[in-house]
Amino acid sequence: MFVRTRDLSAHVQIAGPGGAPPLVLLHSLGTNLHVWDPQAEALAFSFRVIRPDLRGHGLTTVTPGPYSIEGMARDVLHILDAIGVIQAHVAGLSIGGLVAQSIAAQAPGRVASLILCDTAMAIPPAELWQERCVTVRSKGTEALAEGVMARWVTPGFMHTPEAEGLRAMLLRTDPEGYAGAAEAIAAADLTQSTSGLNVPALILVGEQDEATPLASAQALQAAIAGSSLEVIPAASHIPTIEKPAEVTDAIGRFLAPVAADSYEAGMAVRKQVLGDAHVQRATASVTDFDRDFQAFITRTAWGSIWTRPQLDRRTRSLLTLAMMAALGHHEEFKLHIRASRNTGATPADIADMLLQVAVYAGIPAANSAVRIAKETFGEMEQ
Repeated sequence: MFVRTRDLSAHVQIAGPGGAPPLVLLHSLGTNLHVWDPQAEALAFSFRVIRPDLRGHGLTTVTPGPYSIEGMARDVLHILDAIGVIQAHVAGLSIGGLVAQSIAAQAPGRVASLILCDTAMAIPPAELWQERCVTVRSKGTEALAEGVMARWVTPGFMHTPEAEGLRAMLLRTDPEGYAGAAEAIAAADLTQSTSGLNVPALILVGEQDEATPLASAQALQAAIAGSSLEVIPAASHIPTIEKPAEVTDAIGRFLAPVAADSYEAGMAVRKQVLGDAHVQRATASVTDFDRDFQAFITRTAWGSIWTRPQLDRRTRSLLTLAMMAALGHHEEFKLHIRASRNTGATPADIADMLLQVAVYAGIPAANSAVRIAKETFGEMEQ
């Protein structure tokens, strides 16, 4: 999709259930949103994954440089405004990590957590970036390819299909877009603003990264109180591609619900699936008679089952609807039809699922469910 923001037509890909927690993934210099492909595929089971092409990159508008990190951060905030996202987890790779830090500094209430991958508060020397700007504007990104690739991946990974994909991203990056963003890196020093951040943060760094080495990651960890640091073994500057499983696992562990008990985690998921308004009404009507029962279903159904990572929310939604239809639990069936707008289960998915119900649970059960679903979808459209 494309989103109009200020002077940009920004290219954005969104995947995952609409009601899931938003997760923004920001790419590195000279690449595009596809540098996060492995992570997006896995994390979209549990998160609404939002990947923009940054200014001057991918399919987003190329504007004349120089750019600034603060301006690129505002670009992302405008994208979130346009798609209705109030708060999100924000992950950034290299320049994307600089942009993520700036988003958190400019709009701290909009960042639930930070994941800073192979980045720093400043990436000197400025002269290196200025030289690259001159080269890329006069000769194109091909003139940089060999040197850049040597910093992006380890020698043993250089001739893999994935590395060739990274090279293709670089060669297809507009020279002015690359130069404008490189000028932003040259001018950036976020030491003061990042040192004032108060947000949960995970810092990742490739073991063999020479562009933003372990020392840069350690400085970030020292600057952001309470942050954690993980080193990705046998990886260089773009571990999202070189070591995708390790990066995905680290992010997944960091973002997994951390609750005092299953009740807290269950209540969070219950609100995401059923909606805040429904849960508030249900909670307000609790009495001494059903207080223990409500706590029981929140801990078990929502806190112990819906939080499990093996099945995505769309699949759990369809399974729940199929069982409610088969068992004739029409009130719960209607409730979960309404919740489908938050889980990613579409009317077409549900219609197909009810054919399955008809075969395995009987036509009368499916017929009643079809009628209720049609009525409920009609009410939802009003």
